[in-house]
Parts: sequence; structure tokens; C-alpha cells
Amino acid sequence: MANGLTSLKALCGLRSAPPLSGSEQGALREQLRVAMDPCDWFTIGVMAPSAAAAVAALRACEQALGWDPLELDPSGEALASIEGPVFLKGNQNNGRFLVRREGGLGEGLLITGHSAVTPEAGDTWGPLPLTFFGQSDG
Repeated sequence: MANGLTSLKALCGLRSAPPLSGSEQGALREQLRVAMDPCDWFTIGVMAPSAAAAVAALRACEQALGWDPLELDPSGEALASIEGPVFLKGNQNNGRFLVRREGGLGEGLLITGHSAVTPEAGDTWGPLPLTFFGQSDG
């Protein structure tokens, strides 16, 4: 962004993740790590143009943050049958994720931290670009 987006708070309320330079991503990545540190577990929301893109963003996030991989919830629809824009909801507490068709959303990652010990540490961060955690643009 031309004005130099370097604050997680500046993302709050955006419909879609803005394009970010490498230095902006670095600054936001550091802020995110600090913000996430007191949290015990996380949920993730991924607004993406396809189920494959949503799962790729989830897997990149898991790998970058050292999370155990979430499993597809067996009660959900098979990923191969989902076409078009989607919303993925992942939950570390139950170890699963679901993907549903969802038109009209923006695009990006939303991460929410949760803590029973320090509830004030909980917050939602994003939307961050789908490629924020290092997978290629395609």
C-alpha cells in the first residue's frame, strides 16, 4: 500500500486483504507473532476464490506457525464438490476445519486467538493476504 500499512489494527474492518510489500508483511508478521504469543489456541477463517486456495492458505499458515494440521470435518461437504468462492473455518480446539460455499466475501485470512488464562489477549487479526504465510501466488 502506498501509505505503508504497518499496523494490524489498520487491517481491522477491511473487506479484503490489501496488497502488501515485503517490508509491510515483515512488520505485520512480527506484530502478529507478539499478539498471538499469550493465546492458547486459535481459530482461522479463510475467504478464498476456491476450496483448493483456502486449504493451501490454511496449510501454509499451519506450517509457518508450527500448528498441528487440522483435519477436514467428516460432517462437511467433500472439498472436490465445492466450486467457486468459499469460507474455510478452522478450529484448533477441535482439530478440524469445514469449507462452505460463500459468495460475496472478500479475500484473506482472519486469525482469532483465544486464552482461558488471559482472555483479554484474545483478538481477531486480519484480513491478511492468502499468501501471507509464504505459499506462492500461483
